[in-house]
Amino acid sequence: MKPEIRIHALSIREAIAWASRRVRASAPRLAAEVLLAHVLNVSRAYLLAHPERTLAPDEWEAFARLVARSEQGEPLFYLIGEREFYGMPFKVTPAVLIPRPETEGLVDAALEWARSRAYRTYAPLVFADIGTGSGCIAVALAVYLPNSRGYATDLSPEALEVAQENAARHGVASRLTFLQGDLCAPLPEPVDLLVANLPYVARSEWADLDPAIREYEPILALDGGPDGLDLIRRFLAQAPGYLRPMGAVFLEIGAGQGPAVLTLARAAFPRAVIRLLKDAAGLDRIVAITH
Repeated sequence: MKPEIRIHALSIREAIAWASRRVRASAPRLAAEVLLAHVLNVSRAYLLAHPERTLAPDEWEAFARLVARSEQGEPLFYLIGEREFYGMPFKVTPAVLIPRPETEGLVDAALEWARSRAYRTYAPLVFADIGTGSGCIAVALAVYLPNSRGYATDLSPEALEVAQENAARHGVASRLTFLQGDLCAPLPEPVDLLVANLPYVARSEWADLDPAIREYEPILALDGGPDGLDLIRRFLAQAPGYLRPMGAVFLEIGAGQGPAVLTLARAAFPRAVIRLLKDAAGLDRIVAITH
């Protein structure tokens, strides 16, 4: 969509006001500020400090183009190509799911377990992130567990390219090995820690998703089959064969899937300690399997 022609140059204040009436977002002004800061390669604080600064024609055109895409429903983080996760910026493209704040709880739980394990052994921890997508979970674990190495698997070669870029960006590429394939199958060895945020949207829930999610985010990263548990079911069946003795599994789930996934986990790990952890909203979010 070609941006509308302006008859005069716009200031930062005017551009934000104009965009705030057009962008499709829950917080339109914030979204407008983020888009303009991205175009100008400045911080939002700069925008607030220089409201009278005039946009050059090429800056206006780039900004108006992004606003037009937002009007069509394209998610903000795909427009700017980046999303913060666990305090770090991650590249995102339509090849990967946009990282969600809820998934930070998965990293929290895995880190807590890994750090407690450090009191029992000095051997480097080996972990695997199954269905890595943008690589945000694997990279965060590698950053915060410097005495570790990890694997990250994904079915999508395009997603793995994004994940590799994010690993390089945060200085952990030498300790992460990226493998294309289905779930745990590509792993060359058992690991101490398995983490996974797999697709868990049930087909019956698809119509209720935000249109921006349905239309722009990769279906491969969302579709969990008829009951939302297709990949989780297969992952839990595989996991015991890829886990070292005294290892752990942390798995993100949908808010209503706790009882069903607990049953699957107990069948796969009859001697393990299995807990259901809640997110900040009090919803079931993580299944923790420890020994």
